[in-house]
Order: sequence, then structure tokens, then C-alpha cells
Amino acid sequence: MTVPIGAHVDQTDPIAEARARNAPLVQFFLGDPQGYKGPEFAYAGGAEGLRADAEAAGIDLYVHAPYIVNVATTNNRIRIPSRKLLQQHVDAAASIGAKGLIVHGGHVNKDDDPAIGFDNWRKAIEATDLKLPLLIENTAGGDNAMTRHLDRIGRVFDAISSAEQSDRVGFCLDTCHAHAGGNALETVVDDVRRITGRIDLVHCNDSRDDFDSGADRHANFGAGRIDPDLLAAVVRDAGAPVVCETPGGAAEHTADFAWLAERL
Repeated sequence: MTVPIGAHVDQTDPIAEARARNAPLVQFFLGDPQGYKGPEFAYAGGAEGLRADAEAAGIDLYVHAPYIVNVATTNNRIRIPSRKLLQQHVDAAASIGAKGLIVHGGHVNKDDDPAIGFDNWRKAIEATDLKLPLLIENTAGGDNAMTRHLDRIGRVFDAISSAEQSDRVGFCLDTCHAHAGGNALETVVDDVRRITGRIDLVHCNDSRDDFDSGADRHANFGAGRIDPDLLAAVVRDAGAPVVCETPGGAAEHTADFAWLAERL
């Protein structure tokens, strides 16, 4: 089975990073993953140059939204800047011809009704001009998370299904997050497909921690706590492009690609 496998790389020169790994796709941030400042293009040729060079090289680009984006929260001082930041990153990712923008599901506060968070997701989708697929990613920890547990993921997708652009919302399945979040990898692909109807991207990562630990700590393949056959089975069953967010640089990633390809 041939599945395109790439990695999360530094944003300065994603094309060179892809070539160093002989990868057909790469994922990166545009700007500070922990800041509200907005997207920046570190690539020497700017957005236009990155788009043209990626197309010429036949490399698919994926952009990861900043970690701080939380459109589900009831806290206006976080939700409103998060919506603005999300739109900015949608625009920026679209300008480089990215295949998708990945965003975490976010969370509500401890005493909040989760239903408010689900509806805030609907409002965010309705308020955002989705110029490319927005891929919501499952997360590893937190009892108040919107996309840690399958039932919550279902509620998010139910809420946004009434939004006009719901067909532009997809799903990114992270194996470390699923394992650490307490979702059985044996069935997670079928479970997610039943809920969302689709899996657009897989973040394939081993986990340094045990099942249902709630800890988001990635490991290189075979060095963590996820059964190797299960990890490969998720990728095989999902049949979607793969981004490895495993530790290290080109050498470690290339080794991870080979490890995974051997088991597919």
C-alpha cells in the first residue's frame, strides 16, 4: 500500500526540508505557534514564491494553526482573538496553495456546559471564510476538551453540520492523541469515520505515555507505548496522507518513514 508520508518541519524553507526527507508533503507553522500576532512567511520567496516552488517540486503543503487557537471557549478574550487568528491563517494557508489548515478542537472551562463549546464551533465555522479545507484535530488531554473523546467529536460535528461551509470541514486523526486520550486504536478509524464521515489527514506519532494518560508527548516509531502493528493499522485503514510529528530532524524522520512503510 502506498500512502504519502511527510513530516512537520521548520517553516523557513519547507521545500528544502521536504527534499531532505524525500517527502511528497510537509506540514509547518506560519509564524508563532504560541502567539496572537498573526501569520508570517519565513520563506525567502514569500507566499507567492512558496506556492510556486512547491507546485514546481510536486510537494503538498499543510499548515498547522497556532496551538492557542480556541474557538470553543466561553472566554471572549480568547475566543474572539482565536476567531480572528483562524481567519488569518485560513487566508495565509490558502495563499500558498496549502491542502488544508489543521486546528485543535479547543476546550471550555471547568464549570462550563460543553454544549456552549459545540455551538461556539458552529458559530466559528459560520463566521470564517473557509478558502481551503479546515481539518479539526483530536487532542490528548483535558476533561473539558472538545475533541478528546469520540462522543465530544460527534457533538462538534453535529453542531457544525448545520453551518453553510460544513463540507469544507474535515478531520485530522492524531494517533498519539487518540491513544493518550483513551480511544482504542483498534477501532478508532471506523469510529471517527462513523462520526465525521471522513479522515483527511493522519498525524502518525508514537506516544511516550500510556493509554488514556491524557499526556501529549510524541515519540519516534517503536520507541513509545503504542503497539507497532496498531500504529501501522491505523495508517493503513485511514488511507489518508500522513504527517509524522515525531522528534528529530531529517535523519530521524526518514527512519520513521522507512519503519512505517515497511509495515504498510
